[in-house]
Amino acid sequence: MFAFCIESSHARGMGHFYRALNLAEGLAKAGLPYKFYLNDHAPSQKILIERGVPHRVVNLDDFTGNWEASLIQQDGITLWVNDRLNTDARHAEKIKASVVPLVTFDDRGTGAALADLHIAALAFDVEERLAGTKLLRGAGYLILNPRISDYVRHRVRRSSILVTLGGSDTYGVTIKVVKLLKDMNLTATVVVGPSFIHMDKLDEVLTDDFTLKRGVPSMIEEFSHHDLAITGGGITPFEANASGLPCVVIANELFEIPVGIALHKLGGSLFVGHHESLLLPLFGADLPLEEMSRDGLRNIGLQGTQRVINELLELVK
Repeated sequence: MFAFCIESSHARGMGHFYRALNLAEGLAKAGLPYKFYLNDHAPSQKILIERGVPHRVVNLDDFTGNWEASLIQQDGITLWVNDRLNTDARHAEKIKASVVPLVTFDDRGTGAALADLHIAALAFDVEERLAGTKLLRGAGYLILNPRISDYVRHRVRRSSILVTLGGSDTYGVTIKVVKLLKDMNLTATVVVGPSFIHMDKLDEVLTDDFTLKRGVPSMIEEFSHHDLAITGGGITPFEANASGLPCVVIANELFEIPVGIALHKLGGSLFVGHHESLLLPLFGADLPLEEMSRDGLRNIGLQGTQRVINELLELVK
């Protein structure tokens, strides 16, 4: 039994949660059982219940007890996976004391040093030193939605724009983007996630020219209806590019800046900087969409999930 320990919240966002869901789906296809342990976050719990994913709510801030060891013994955990961005060494020590392999993803916390395997698919800053016994980094280990292959399309012109700034959009960047698009005399479909809490402010700037969607059943299918997406600097632009959808990428967090730069270099996206310094125009009228779409399809593959699963299986041999 594999354990997925996930932090999902308005402040943290839901990217870690969705990545774990994609990986879990790959494990299920391989006949490997798993269970989710996550903080008390109603939108994430609702998704897990709807999908029938086995899970349990835990207090991730409890470092005095030893709930980790209890769950490992109770559920027969043979491998523990953290996807929380900043894991604490006190938590990691309890996992290691239970003598099960520890895996972490894109981890900048003190607990990363205790990981047997650190998969840093979004680590593109060559100057950044990441901890862990074995480190795998780069886009080759991206865990992307497998349904992308059903919706691949090469874009050649811009007729529809999608705005999607994450499951929570912590800083309300969607509002700023809508204002900029209005200044550019452009419209878009705006998708907000289940943790979005800025609806009052968004309603103030939206006009009838914009289409608002909340909690779409499938972002991958939604991608297929558009020719350009404006996104944050997480997994979303990689999934969009892999489907042939070019992106304008905005860094919601400082650590997303190297990700945006890397996406820009891969060719499928235009990086326009950190959200606090956005200026008109977000992009030029002559954006080379046909070339960007082709580069995204060529440079972002869907083999990362299987590579990660192979690495996990090596740890439990």
